[in-house]
Amino acid sequence: MAHTSEQPLTHSFPELHGHGLRLCHWDADSESQVELWLRGQTDPEFLRWNTPMTPITDLDSARLSLRSKAEQAADGTSASFRVTDAASGTTLGHLGVNMIDPAFRVARVGYWILPEARGRGAATRALTLAAQWALTDLGLYRLELGHALGHHASCHIAERCGFPYEGTLRGAMYEAGRQDAFRDVHLHGRLATDPKVELP
Repeated sequence: MAHTSEQPLTHSFPELHGHGLRLCHWDADSESQVELWLRGQTDPEFLRWNTPMTPITDLDSARLSLRSKAEQAADGTSASFRVTDAASGTTLGHLGVNMIDPAFRVARVGYWILPEARGRGAATRALTLAAQWALTDLGLYRLELGHALGHHASCHIAERCGFPYEGTLRGAMYEAGRQDAFRDVHLHGRLATDPKVELP
């Protein structure tokens, strides 16, 4: 059924709380959240390491992207969280538990942090919180995290959150700003049986 303002999509996943954060749902009907999504998706540092399949260039395409995220949440294939500060409610970034496969009990995680919120451990705290939920309450056994070769910040965050480096995938993602050339990816993984991550 198509989404309308009279028939909002029902989210399949709960909000998550912990480590000074609240991971809540994005709202495609909120102008301010659409603007934040657009700003995150067009940030030069984000685009340096990510090439979206469907480019987001304006408010209309940002809103359509968020509606697509809501549809994926409603059918249980992806959980998209707006990462916010628990005390102030300020949006810090985004974290997704994507490509959820209940048969193999595996999913892929990805995240980005807004420029003004970087350097304060938001990505580490959000990933730790979401991974713990996905590997317990959601019932997954394995989470995978991939990032472009050379993205040292993401490599460090993955290791800090209990996602050890597992290998390099050749030509597994697009080059920055292109869909006709590919680059290598570092693959990290975390299992439900791995030791629990404790943050300071």
